[in-house]
Amino acid sequence: MDQEHLDKLEQLEHDFDHALPEEVTRDVAYYRTILSNIIMIGGAPNEDWILIDTGLRRYKERILHACEERYGNKPPTAIILTHGHFDHTGSAKKLAEHWNVPIYIHEKEMDYVTGKKAYPPGDPTVGGGLVSLLSTLFPTKPEHLEGVVTALPDDGTLPHLKEWRYIETPGHTPGHISLFRESDRFLIAGGDAISTEKPESTWAMFFPIQHVYGPPAYFTQDWMAADKSVKTLAELEPDFVIAGHGLPMQGGFMKEELKKLADGFIDNAIPKHKRQ
Repeated sequence: MDQEHLDKLEQLEHDFDHALPEEVTRDVAYYRTILSNIIMIGGAPNEDWILIDTGLRRYKERILHACEERYGNKPPTAIILTHGHFDHTGSAKKLAEHWNVPIYIHEKEMDYVTGKKAYPPGDPTVGGGLVSLLSTLFPTKPEHLEGVVTALPDDGTLPHLKEWRYIETPGHTPGHISLFRESDRFLIAGGDAISTEKPESTWAMFFPIQHVYGPPAYFTQDWMAADKSVKTLAELEPDFVIAGHGLPMQGGFMKEELKKLADGFIDNAIPKHKRQ
């Protein structure tokens, strides 16, 4: 995304109230930025906590404000990134340096955040709204987190999160992960394994209508892998879901929507027109 569009997005964000966290359960909260969610795991105000994803670049101060509203001056013990796309990693380095904490990401995403690989460009042919049309402007180059990022363990465990495990949910990107806690069946559906708003549409950013959608089509690399990942998430039968885009969902309607997406993914989620 070029500087002009970043400036416009930042101005839109400043039109809202101050950045504030919204609690989903006692120890899970989120802050909804203009493009994506950042998620905080840990009870306020005294427990250790973890930050999941870091939004766009230039959002450091707003993210700090939201986190400090919940945890005061207590820094997280780590930052975990669900994947390396610009709207989930943009403020990672500055936040990690501010707090002096490590960043973790799946091994298969490491090349994309350490200067070795770039993601494919956005595909404006997938349709669905203005975000798809603008996707060719979105950054695909690495965030250059070398020296501050570490690969997650390969056994599904998460540093500092004993009750949680990560699940590989590739498709949107090769090393995309989701997080799951068995005790209350809470699913953090990665940054983009699924969405609870239509991710291709700018209208949905401001007027979200809750449904369970597939991953953002303009950036999804492997649709067959994405199909398998959604089926894996549906098989977990979560009671709570929060995705990287959209509002949290829970209960029977969410479960029906997730099952419907998993059962009909190929027919309903994969764009009829896309770059081959």
